Amino acid sequence: MLKKERQSFILRQVNLHNKILSVDLSQQMDVSEDTIRRDLNEMADQGKLIKVHGGALSKSFHLSIASDHVYALNSKKHIAMKACRLIKDGMYVLTTGGTTIIELAKALPPELSATFITVSLPAAYEYIHHPNIEVIFLGDKISKNAQIAVGGSVVSRIKGVRADLCFLGLNAIDLQHGVTDNDWDVVEVKKAIVESSDRVVPLAISEKLNTAQRFKVCDIGGINTLITELPPDDAALEPYRNAGIEIL
Repeated sequence: MLKKERQSFILRQVNLHNKILSVDLSQQMDVSEDTIRRDLNEMADQGKLIKVHGGALSKSFHLSIASDHVYALNSKKHIAMKACRLIKDGMYVLTTGGTTIIELAKALPPELSATFITVSLPAAYEYIHHPNIEVIFLGDKISKNAQIAVGGSVVSRIKGVRADLCFLGLNAIDLQHGVTDNDWDVVEVKKAIVESSDRVVPLAISEKLNTAQRFKVCDIGGINTLITELPPDDAALEPYRNAGIEIL
């Protein structure tokens, strides 16, 4: 694989999953970790990503809260508008972090009166500017990578909640592995959110379908509704519909 092809693949992976590991990229492209490290260093120097120990972070994910320079922004806005249809007055809604969740926060209709419970600092920042919703931030140690609160204390607080629905910012999903992620601390938080919610709704751009990461959040059967930017009858979503998941 040529360097240009490698770096194009790396950039797509980091934008899709926010965080990538050098060892995973080495296996996926069948090249040495030294080659990956050189690519990551070069791409970091070019401002395309953020180099960290053992891998890289998406630069678009870690830009300022007000930035519109995020990956697949129009698709995420479309997903957010669909998700808004599920929220009714009086509901208690749990949300994780991620750029799609932030777009959901921005898209909430001003007349909505509901309670949003979140572990995400950027999402909480958006929620507090809404005129009619109550905001509960479950704070603890902050993951700089994911920009959410993580740790045993926040997991315990989540388990004390009974939410009408939760919106999951999604890293990866497929039928065999279910919902997965690449950050253990984030997975533990997402597991607690899933278990504390009557309706589980992942939000995902279609590029994340049929992909898997190292750590499981929940089986495919733990999902009630899946929202992507695609039309509900798109052929790519048919296997998920056949698995009993509502598609929006």
